[in-house]
Amino acid sequence: MARFRAHSLKVGNRVTDAAQLTLRHLFPLFLVTILYFLWGFAYGLLDTLNKHFQNTLGITRTRSSGLQAAYFGAYPLASLGYANWVLRHFGYRATFILGLTLYGIGAFMMWPAALKQSFGGFCGATFIIGSGLGSLETAANPYMAVTGPPKYSELRINIAQAIQAIGTVVGPVLGSYVFFDETGDSVNALKTVQWVYLAIGCFVFCLAVVFFFSVIPEVTDADMSQQADLTHGTKGDDEKPFWKQYRLFHAAWAQFAYTGSQVAIAGYFINYVTEIRPNTSSALGAKFLAIAQGCFAAGRFSGSGIMKFIRPRWVFLCYLSCVIIFCAASITQRGNTGLALLTMTLFFESVCFPTIVALGIRGLGRHTKRGSGVIVGGVVGGACIPPILASVADRRNSTAFAMIVPVMFFISAETYAFAVNFVPSYRDRADKIGEGAVLKSDIEKGADLSEEGSVDDKAVVYEQENA
Repeated sequence: MARFRAHSLKVGNRVTDAAQLTLRHLFPLFLVTILYFLWGFAYGLLDTLNKHFQNTLGITRTRSSGLQAAYFGAYPLASLGYANWVLRHFGYRATFILGLTLYGIGAFMMWPAALKQSFGGFCGATFIIGSGLGSLETAANPYMAVTGPPKYSELRINIAQAIQAIGTVVGPVLGSYVFFDETGDSVNALKTVQWVYLAIGCFVFCLAVVFFFSVIPEVTDADMSQQADLTHGTKGDDEKPFWKQYRLFHAAWAQFAYTGSQVAIAGYFINYVTEIRPNTSSALGAKFLAIAQGCFAAGRFSGSGIMKFIRPRWVFLCYLSCVIIFCAASITQRGNTGLALLTMTLFFESVCFPTIVALGIRGLGRHTKRGSGVIVGGVVGGACIPPILASVADRRNSTAFAMIVPVMFFISAETYAFAVNFVPSYRDRADKIGEGAVLKSDIEKGADLSEEGSVDDKAVVYEQENA
């Protein structure tokens, strides 16, 4: 019983100084990074199954969008509901365990759905998986953003999200080479789906046990309030009521529009390729999707490197602008040209999601956990925008023409990118930390926060001392 009491999930609201994690605290961050791969893998697999379910189960593009609707429709229920409640009352580790448990249950439910060849069953299981992954993402994104020097929050979260992007590559590869390469678009392919999800379920339940017995440093509301006081002063947004955080809600809209468009493009990428490129089968289309997701992963790593030298807000604006340009051009192009343009769209999508999260929760202090839930809740765009694209594609019998839908939503997300770069109230909040509000001792000791003493003991921010 003593062992279990040592691993209690109740944290409270004390100052833990866990926001001072350094490179010497790699194990907790390593565990959390595994979660990024898991939801990237699930997302990549979903995009592959979308097209093949159209053929195997004989459903339309509009109906197949039910998979995305189920998956991403669960996100706001988690991020704004039960997962956010658990996060605020019990902390990050409890939320990670909750998410893994729901993910495992949903994975196991894929078995009876495949046996019955039930698309509704697949959607139900996908909804539970989405609930689990929404819970994980509600906790993991802010955890990576706030554990360590605030200056590097975008860099940390983009590197972690790059691991997620690797998972999105593995999903389509598995779908093309294991599910449908030899069996094709047949019912036999669904039997392979059963075994893969059974293995996933077993793995995530084992990982939940590992999280229970691991010591994961917590970051409480008191920690975040203390950090916000150091970086933004005692009169910052931390003191305002939550519902007056208008920059946060603008970021949430940008996340809704961006994520929904990204999901729509990836979900109907195979449809697009098989239509605009002659003699392209669904299996070959899945391979092209894997290549495109590989470019997405490469964009995450390259974007993270660029952020070391250029302000993340500028990188975000540049990348999102390129997304609009390439996606708009793909509407009218055919053959390998259209394929290349849409592949480049995925490359430039790479840094947008994590950078919106990091910029959106910046300076929120004690509101950080609730704010991250709102931004992650914006992922529900993945349930709303793909059906619109699918409906347009069915009506015009052209997935290429339907790409106009994500272009319009990308443009609306661009308003946040412009605001965070050109509107002083947005830009100043980002730059107060982006300039490097790191303690002087960090710079003298190699940009790592000292393990001895608390933030209060360190007294002076480097910027203030040199003002």
